[in-house]
Amino acid sequence: MQIHRQRRGLSRPVVAGLLGMSPSWVKQVETGRIQMPRLPVVLRIAEILRVRDLADLTGDQTLQVDLFIGPGHPRLPAVQAAVDSFPFTEDREAPPATHLRARLRQAWAARHQAPNHRDVVGALLPELIRDAQLAVRQAETAKDRRAGQAALSEVYSLSQFFVAYQPDSALLWRIAERGMVAAQESEDPHAIGVAGWLTAQAHRDTGPNRFDAADAVTEKALRYLEPYLPDADDRVVAIAGALQFEAGYTAARRGESGTAWGWWDRADRTAARLSPGYYHPVTSFSRAIMGAHAVTVAVELRAGGESVRQAAAADAVAIPSRPRLARHRIEEARAYHLDGQAETALATLEKAHRAAPETIKYNGYARRILLEETESKSPARRRRAAALADELGLLAA
Repeated sequence: MQIHRQRRGLSRPVVAGLLGMSPSWVKQVETGRIQMPRLPVVLRIAEILRVRDLADLTGDQTLQVDLFIGPGHPRLPAVQAAVDSFPFTEDREAPPATHLRARLRQAWAARHQAPNHRDVVGALLPELIRDAQLAVRQAETAKDRRAGQAALSEVYSLSQFFVAYQPDSALLWRIAERGMVAAQESEDPHAIGVAGWLTAQAHRDTGPNRFDAADAVTEKALRYLEPYLPDADDRVVAIAGALQFEAGYTAARRGESGTAWGWWDRADRTAARLSPGYYHPVTSFSRAIMGAHAVTVAVELRAGGESVRQAAAADAVAIPSRPRLARHRIEEARAYHLDGQAETALATLEKAHRAAPETIKYNGYARRILLEETESKSPARRRRAAALADELGLLAA
């Protein structure tokens, strides 16, 4: 605990305040003068210190418990095989780029509409990956090759959503890197912006030691897009806004309140440029999403009261994507949990589950809250949390 606290640059009084404990209690835990805290407290410590594997705190290496990595999806091996295979020789003709684009639009629509979105996307991806790779290989002109690379980059973007939070980080990074290479080869500003957005997320979600790398990618992507923005269409404006919010998200993870809200303001001004009702299919960036983004910033800054106020102000009904709505519900649940409203937090997680069960199943924050509440002193809360945790497979032997 002391090592991870110092790596994050946090003092004992700061950690104590976030835990609702005294600095002397933190010191006693770190020096081994008291026994290991109960599971709810260990989970809270893990979140504050951004520790992904509980074994890094408990010292028990016999059982790995990764808070932020979900179970391996049954379709993961097929997607992995498609990513790792290259069509050097194929007897069939590659589909045209327009055909790939139409299938991609259908795949994104399916992802946003299906409660079991990973299962749906995982079924579509293997053939999409192979066809997009083949289209690039068989392109006869520079124009066709650039169009194929743009489509391939977007296929990798969809793949990254599927692979994220699954137990294959090496595959995630291969996809992110190949997506960035394909985007650069396409010379398409939108494709490059999306690849930058996803690469920044991959860096940030790796942990605090990669925050600087996330910022560097975000900054470079925004600088690249800047000349295009005065005359850009909604797609390019939206990816610029999404990148601006990502910069704010990383700042909030660092605890830099002023910087985080400053970036949120910039993203909000960018959202105002979008056509009414526009919703970016990859990033979900839109006018409607800014309320949800405000909740995320407040939660990451661990401002309980402000988080709840932002949650009350956000218009969840305006979010048309089921997985993005479920993600917003999870952020709301975090807000209520921070504010000590455990019952409301559980009710909000139940709403997230109704919107998209696969989103909550792979979300480490949702799992942390549920596991903590399964040890609540309230029998009613214990039963409620255990019922949902059991449905998600968290209590399986």
